[in-house]
Amino acid sequence: MSAPIDTNAFVGYPDTLSVRAGERIRFHLSSEAKQQADVKFVRVRCADADATGPGIKYRELASPIDGVHAVAFHEAPCGSFMSVPADARLAPEGAFSFGCYVWPTRLLATPQTVLARWCEDSGRGWALQLSREGLSLRVGGADGAIELKTDAPLEQRRWYWVQGALDAATGEMVLSQCRLADGALPEQRREARATRPGGWRLDSQGPLTVAAHALSATGGRCGAHYDGKIEAPRIAEGLLGINALRRCDDLARPGLADAALIACWDFSHGIDTLEVLDRSPNRLDGRLHQLPCRGMTGVHWTGDVHDWRLAPREYGAIHFHSDDIYDCGWPATLELDVPADWKSGFHALRLRPVDGSAAETFITFFVTPAADAKRAPLAVLAASMTYMAYANSALRLHAVHFEVLTERLLMLTGDDIYLQEHPEVGQSTYDHHIDGSGRAYSSWLRPVLNMRPRSQPGNLAIDSHFLDWLEEKGIDYDVVTDVELDRQGAGALAGYRVLATLSHPEYYSEAMMNGIMAFQNAGGRHLALGANGFYWRCAFHPKAPAAVEVRRGMAGTRTWESQPGEVHLAGTGEPGALWRHSGFAPQKLIGVGFSAMVYDHAGYYLLTPDAADARVAFAVEGIAQGERIGDYGVRIGGAVGIEIDRFDVGLGSPPHAVMLATSHGLGPGALPTPEEYRTTVHGLDGEQNALVRADMVFFETAKGGAVFSTGSISYVLSLSHNGYDNNVSRITGNVLRRFLDPAPFELPA
Repeated sequence: MSAPIDTNAFVGYPDTLSVRAGERIRFHLSSEAKQQADVKFVRVRCADADATGPGIKYRELASPIDGVHAVAFHEAPCGSFMSVPADARLAPEGAFSFGCYVWPTRLLATPQTVLARWCEDSGRGWALQLSREGLSLRVGGADGAIELKTDAPLEQRRWYWVQGALDAATGEMVLSQCRLADGALPEQRREARATRPGGWRLDSQGPLTVAAHALSATGGRCGAHYDGKIEAPRIAEGLLGINALRRCDDLARPGLADAALIACWDFSHGIDTLEVLDRSPNRLDGRLHQLPCRGMTGVHWTGDVHDWRLAPREYGAIHFHSDDIYDCGWPATLELDVPADWKSGFHALRLRPVDGSAAETFITFFVTPAADAKRAPLAVLAASMTYMAYANSALRLHAVHFEVLTERLLMLTGDDIYLQEHPEVGQSTYDHHIDGSGRAYSSWLRPVLNMRPRSQPGNLAIDSHFLDWLEEKGIDYDVVTDVELDRQGAGALAGYRVLATLSHPEYYSEAMMNGIMAFQNAGGRHLALGANGFYWRCAFHPKAPAAVEVRRGMAGTRTWESQPGEVHLAGTGEPGALWRHSGFAPQKLIGVGFSAMVYDHAGYYLLTPDAADARVAFAVEGIAQGERIGDYGVRIGGAVGIEIDRFDVGLGSPPHAVMLATSHGLGPGALPTPEEYRTTVHGLDGEQNALVRADMVFFETAKGGAVFSTGSISYVLSLSHNGYDNNVSRITGNVLRRFLDPAPFELPA
């Protein structure tokens, strides 16, 4: 038996997920062994290593940077925080007070920093910290440090006001914590005092930070990251009591600026940005790092409003996480001006160690056509937003019910082990933060292990089966991605006659939904080859454009759900959750929408009586009534599997659509998605529930366009069966040939 291939001897990421031929892309790489890498680029035909299918297929490409390159080691600096640049006004010579509201979500024995002007290297400054035992204040100067504690334990997921006060001249220290009244719990206060003769010189020379403290005076790296919400941090002159400091920013009308207020950062302003406004006259504005969650309910939330845009004061909190990661910030190792003659497609940077060991790393990116290139008639849309939503999914590691859910033994891969050993690279929007809250963001500016050849066979690997089929059949195509569709809308599809969306285009922004609808209504033809598509309403964050933001809402197939009042996206303000709940169910776009998960065996299709309609004769040519369509397939064993979609006029399926085939053979492991039933009853599974099915649907659109939908994720896994000579391949070829034909379709009278 040959040794397993190490896929993580090198890790890295591109600066952009898609690049036009002729333009530049940079790769940020790391190697724990600090190895040299033999660099080569490939155009991927099939990324699925499953031996029962076509296998890994790619074509090597020549580039100006082929050859051996040194790869250094870099750490992934996870943990979100806010910073304010060093300023003399943040180091008053006399007495001053500082505090904020906190809602801790992960209290430990070791302290986490809430608010600080502290330098770990020099041990100078001050840091307001909390732990399981209570609140503490560290103060340090040239002659050492001292710590003051309340020794009053804190509780997770309760609001507190925490505060410190110092007089650098006299050495007086005051520390206060106040649990806010909550339900049957009254307000509770604790205070501690101390005096150190001689005072301190407290200026750390570094930035002021929230939710962490600086490791050095430059402030580039931070430690002691905090998990939880923080609201309204502030600093004011004088040794103020709790009530005085909490009210010092409560200005009743313009013109009442408090001269004692040094800074008061208002997290309810600019929720859709990474900037933090200081409402004091000093305007010591801050900046957020590693994308913590904004648009979060704060101490003033009443429950009357669930959209932060309507009552921003009620959303004055930011949820920081010690494992937030947006950008690893590694230096660029390689830069490539993509040759203008490279054909668009799924591409990858391939890295192999020069010592000949069994290791091979791929870093995927997508090449789109050059600006002046002639367009192919067919555009294949890479579901990059969905790839990001699933990036580094660790459900296999952390979901306690995984084996029961999938009804199979869990076998860990090298990628699983890497994620377990390196949680700092971040996980997917299906996973939880270390404090138990759901992950709302996922970015491509970090290593993504499950979006490449040889990875756990998921979205990209399954999608590549259609590319393999196109290559086998000699059909010309271009690749565009969700990034272009989101940024350019329908313009990203201009010049194409046919659009193919692939196995699982689940995550969609408003611009993407409208872009495809506009393409269809302008006469475009849409080949929808998957299921559970166009499902979650989400967005790329406008100020962090490499990140997709997802809020789970209270319905849909989900592994976590947003807290009450926190369903609206911080980046755009629009409601998250399902497109179905925004009045734009997938049925309205492609005729079918999410029906069920298939956890056991796959099924197949049979033609319906409506397949005799002359309007779909082109699609079913060579297919007989009663013939099982797709009772085979790579890994899954059938064309109807994993997740499936159904036709429903009530949810928007066009009434003139033809349901030309429907699924059969599903079993008790085919279970409906939660929004498909209103109460738990017997008979929900695929053997008993008529709504648990996959439907193959065709309908015409305006101006000669048309849509064909297959309603199953595993559909494309059947294309290569029997040397690509099978009835799934035949139907797909029938439809694609007709869709490429410029002759217009006609809407039925």
